[in-house]
Amino acid sequence: MPNLADHYQQLPGTEGVPAPPLEEFEKLRQRRGYSYRPRTRHLFPEGWARYTNRLFLETSPYLLQHAHNPVNWFPWGEEAFELARQLDRPVLVSIGYATCHWCHVMEEQSFEDETIAEFLNRHYIAIKVDREERPDVDTVYMTAVHAMGLQGGWPLNVFVAPDRKPFYGGTYFPPNDYPGGLGFLSLLMRIRESYVAAPDRISRAGVQLTEAIRTMLAPTAGEESWREVSLDQAVRLYRDRFDDRHGGLVGAPKFPSSLPLPLLLRRYQTSGDRQLLAMAELTLQQMAAGGIYDQAGGGFHRYATDTAWQIPHFEKMLYDNALLTVTYLEGFQASGRTEFARVAREILRYLQRDMQAPEGGFYSATDADSLTPHGHREEGVFFTWTPEELIDALGEERGNLVALCYGVTRGGNFEGRSILHRDRSLAELAVELKLPEQELELMLADCREMLYRARAKRPLPLRDEKILASWNGLAVSAFARAGMVLENSELVQVAAKTAEFVLQNMMQEGRLRHSYQEGSARGEAFLDDYAFMVAGLIDLFEASHELRWLDRSLALCAAAVEQFEDRELGGFFMTGPHHEQLISREKPAYDGVIPSGNSVMVMNLLRLNTLTGDERLLEQADRALSAFATQLVQSPAALSGMLLAVDYQQQTPKEVVIVAPEGKPELAQPFLAVFRRVFLPNRVLVVICEGEEMRQAERLIPLVEGKVAQADRAVGYLCKNRSCQRPTSDPEEFYRQLREG
Repeated sequence: MPNLADHYQQLPGTEGVPAPPLEEFEKLRQRRGYSYRPRTRHLFPEGWARYTNRLFLETSPYLLQHAHNPVNWFPWGEEAFELARQLDRPVLVSIGYATCHWCHVMEEQSFEDETIAEFLNRHYIAIKVDREERPDVDTVYMTAVHAMGLQGGWPLNVFVAPDRKPFYGGTYFPPNDYPGGLGFLSLLMRIRESYVAAPDRISRAGVQLTEAIRTMLAPTAGEESWREVSLDQAVRLYRDRFDDRHGGLVGAPKFPSSLPLPLLLRRYQTSGDRQLLAMAELTLQQMAAGGIYDQAGGGFHRYATDTAWQIPHFEKMLYDNALLTVTYLEGFQASGRTEFARVAREILRYLQRDMQAPEGGFYSATDADSLTPHGHREEGVFFTWTPEELIDALGEERGNLVALCYGVTRGGNFEGRSILHRDRSLAELAVELKLPEQELELMLADCREMLYRARAKRPLPLRDEKILASWNGLAVSAFARAGMVLENSELVQVAAKTAEFVLQNMMQEGRLRHSYQEGSARGEAFLDDYAFMVAGLIDLFEASHELRWLDRSLALCAAAVEQFEDRELGGFFMTGPHHEQLISREKPAYDGVIPSGNSVMVMNLLRLNTLTGDERLLEQADRALSAFATQLVQSPAALSGMLLAVDYQQQTPKEVVIVAPEGKPELAQPFLAVFRRVFLPNRVLVVICEGEEMRQAERLIPLVEGKVAQADRAVGYLCKNRSCQRPTSDPEEFYRQLREG
């Protein structure tokens, strides 16, 4: 077995650059067993990697993917920037994540190229960053690229001075020159020449970009009031751009998040405008029928590259699937369409089967790429089929049936293979096949399970096994809400197990940590980590009726306010006092594929205020909304998640309390059954038993005071601002109250 010290010394172009602590390489190799075969084309005949850089000492799956590049990568940190100052070199900050397709492409084309690596090692300090570990670093330099007037994306490659100020950047760069553009090596040469010949110009560019970043990341409040915000203005924008054939917004690529369905459903619930419900229904139906949805295994891919949701980018993210679960549940409640409930169940089954760690947390993502039978990595090969493969897995009769129902043809619709999708409804297929619809549905469900098992024998896509507190908070919400809406206690138990995992393994010295890898938590938690976990714990309290989850949510919420609140202007910063101070501090507001930490945090404060009556929470929410009032008025579609908080306040949230006799929680079930039948987004729910449980609840939830059961029957209370309608022990009367408000 070659010595790792030899590996490092063979990195091209590293003369004069201090070596890392090579004894640490050896210790880590012993601990890991070094039994894996590195993913690199530079191998000794015995199969060991020819090159090993500092990233071998990291735990991030993305950084470890680059640990055997010939590039002398450094992790983000003072060591790299201090060396850049000593050697007077520019710094390449290259940012990506483990399941990023174009990150893999650039690695293979450029960072595995020894000529490029030698030039990079000789004239630059190269830093690799996992954007999911350091979203603060990613945000700063992505904003720099936007400030240059360029489109962002990953991999993100930014050139910065030793003082960390950026002066140029972009995303994917091909290795060689092409008509109209420079290849990566030529770009490295050109930037090096400018850095040496015109340092003043580089410095001015860094100062200007840094100032632009600071302005963009923490915009100042204007004179507008958030109380003047009209959700209908944002809805009009979506209505005007709606794709009335395929759902979502017109054009491609198509992201599920580009049309905020929760906002449409709330406006439908308030206004009764059935066109908004129809827009949401069509979008949910078309997404679930398309190739963006994994028909065999459940769960959604990242986005569709076409207008009809058929051709996906095949990576799967935990956050997409957690958020879409909640959206399909709301679609089910608002429309009554049972197929939306089925999709929610299938997403959660996918997460449990393919993404859950044995300890209880959920992994982050799976890759778009996987290995072909010939050993080449290609996008989508794991998820696609030929007619022959269907017959091999299902037999001829069923194979032909699935090919007909899911559009599998000899020519295929993706590089000679077919992505499973449905062009016709189940009812239409049943008529054509002359089968009862229910029989066809059961047959196809059985076939999908057989395909899942057959597919599992293929080389699996890489799975990023980081466990992130923020995304696990989204998973807690998804499982808890599903358990409530679908009356499934096992799903609530999954939510509880996930919450327990985070709170037991990712809390240190009273503070939440951002990620968990290789058996230990690391990194200070960001605003998103706290905000999403608080939201998950509130949802878990409502689904489980256990006060401990409300208690923990209040404690985490208080910690988030303490660490992240802008006490002068309102709102919350992404980073707190325990984080590294970067060249700018973001106050996130944009609601993209994931809602911003501010949007979720404001909703947390409002929900907890409704439950507890604590006016400080309402004041903090009001200050935050005021901080973003100008953006809410001028660009409401950019803050679609925060609009949900505005709607919550404008509609006056309902307080739903169900009181059961002492020791008889089962008597609350008829009331919960009718509660599930109503789409009631702007509300809180408390289910409690008389006796000791009630006395404990009164400490946290004053709105339960004075509310009692009736002999051996539960009683339902519907209130607003602590003013209640007539209590009722009749579930159907309670249902009428909920419907009529």
